Amino acid sequence: MSRNGSKRTPGTRRSRTKRDSYRRSPFVVSYWQNGEFVLENYLTQRRVSCDPLAASILHFFNRDRTLADLLAALPEYTPGSLRSAVRTLTANSLLRRSGEKSLNEEKLVAWRDWNPAAGYFHLSTKDMKFAADAAEEFRSVVRLAKSKPMPRPIKRYAKARQIVLPAPASQGEFPRVLESRRTWRRFSGRAVSQKALGTLLGLTWGVQKWVKIPQLGEVAVKTSPSGGALHPIEAYVLARNVEKLPRGLYHYNGADHRLELLRRGATSNQITRWLVNQYWYGGAAFVVFMTAVFGRTQWKYDYPRAYRATLLEAGHLCQTFCLTATWLDLAPFCTLAFADSIVEKAIGVDGVSESVLYVAGAGMRPEDEREAHLLSGSEITRLKL
Repeated sequence: MSRNGSKRTPGTRRSRTKRDSYRRSPFVVSYWQNGEFVLENYLTQRRVSCDPLAASILHFFNRDRTLADLLAALPEYTPGSLRSAVRTLTANSLLRRSGEKSLNEEKLVAWRDWNPAAGYFHLSTKDMKFAADAAEEFRSVVRLAKSKPMPRPIKRYAKARQIVLPAPASQGEFPRVLESRRTWRRFSGRAVSQKALGTLLGLTWGVQKWVKIPQLGEVAVKTSPSGGALHPIEAYVLARNVEKLPRGLYHYNGADHRLELLRRGATSNQITRWLVNQYWYGGAAFVVFMTAVFGRTQWKYDYPRAYRATLLEAGHLCQTFCLTATWLDLAPFCTLAFADSIVEKAIGVDGVSESVLYVAGAGMRPEDEREAHLLSGSEITRLKL
């Protein structure tokens, strides 16, 4: 945007008509990055670096107004620069033509009490570009460790009074399961039994009982905690190698303890693709995609801190899954690396009102369990570090 006589213009294309009216997107945030002022629509993930004066234009369009209205309100700027600024802001979805709404806008409006904090974090952390080459990614971590040592995983207060505790109990089934839990990266080719899968799903996501709350209704009780007993997390199972279960993508109905077939087919390549080239998980018998139905939590908690609750609950459920799978002598894993939009499209959710948050899976343990939790020694050697 330039004042009369100035050559500064933030855009180049001409507007369609003088009678077009515009309104600011409700999902705009601004910040400074590398010395530049940035405006971003966190729903569309479009952003533009511009003069901070562009924020004045967005402020002007807090309701439906025309380009002519803008020219009249800001006579100190050239009409050409204002038209250009409006074109640029519209092209980057920061302004929209009246009556037009972007994809999923109405669903994100339902986040009004959580936005912009939770909505910005949720959408800006989707669809990361993960390394296509696992070997190169490992090399980059090794290079990082050489220049900047890996931080220690513990903290000590050396000058504080020290009280030595009795050794933790290590006998019995429960300590054995806790101590045996690992993330597995190699699996047997044997199929997981349908009974084991049913036990794992039922003890993790299944409704154990219903409790009546006066004047509210029934709430579900599960093996993991949930804020307000609202249980926003759903489970979708991609079954590749389960006895007597056709390969396919299923929804787990935790109330009735049954699988609901959504689409047929599941392959190792599909798992690898959905888990962004983590080829070591391709041999898993099944993978579980955990989604959050945010409206359940939003119904009671009208502040953005509640977004943390959905993330924490996915973590609670994942640990229950991993411990139960370990107890069943399966080989579980979990990962935060997955192709959000690809998975959500396959499942049939929009990524706003319901979105994938976390992934877990399992297979049968390999006959040779040595180094099954890590890249094998031979694989690391081939990296020639």
